[in-house]
Amino acid sequence: MKPRFLPEGPAVLISRSRSILVIADLHLGVESALSRKGWHFRSRTDDRLSRIITCIDDADPDLLLILGDLKHSVPQVTWQEARELPRVLDTIRRRVDLALLPGNHDVGIERYMEEGELLPKNGVLIDGTGYLHGHTYPSPDLAGHLILAGHHHPVIHLYDEVGCSLRGSPAYLLGEVDEEILQIPSVDHPTRLLLVPAFYEYAGGIDIRTIPESGISPLAKSVRIETAEVFLSDGTYIDTLGALRSECNF
Repeated sequence: MKPRFLPEGPAVLISRSRSILVIADLHLGVESALSRKGWHFRSRTDDRLSRIITCIDDADPDLLLILGDLKHSVPQVTWQEARELPRVLDTIRRRVDLALLPGNHDVGIERYMEEGELLPKNGVLIDGTGYLHGHTYPSPDLAGHLILAGHHHPVIHLYDEVGCSLRGSPAYLLGEVDEEILQIPSVDHPTRLLLVPAFYEYAGGIDIRTIPESGISPLAKSVRIETAEVFLSDGTYIDTLGALRSECNF
């Protein structure tokens, strides 16, 4: 099984006996939260929905799986979220089955989800692959499998010939993890992690080089640095995480 990366998302397609389209961290309703802080932007929910539909039409999946932070505001549900979430979810449901691994921003999301769509927050194994948002310790059931997680908003800063950093680009981090740190059993096959970049286009993020020290999650601390690999949102291979960190003297 080789993941297929869809840069128009960013999204990733996992195909085994089922075809699962995976996106993470939409943060719908973020504009109303920014407005309260003095930053006024029009809602871009329809733009994000259009990109989701483009990915669905391209990949033709059996399931759209959202790795958490579907909504933005915590602990409340804002007027923008209450108005826009039902329309977004119904539009998706008319095209494909839907499921959500709840994230730390998804307080109150259950009122918008239908029966069977809301999955356990510590992760679930579907067709041999593990999925969770990424802010919690994973279920022991995910040991020995590839785990896809959101939450970290990974980006890679590329540098020009004079050492100036260009804008951070969404990126994937793929590598083995230390099962002891994650408090999951060691089994015959290594447990691997694929960190999925945020679908929210202005999410910013954490430079992949600094994720292991970020303290953002147990998953972040567990990555085996020297052999983990970094890919752009279109699947272009960049380098190992260890090599990228060495270039910047981490």
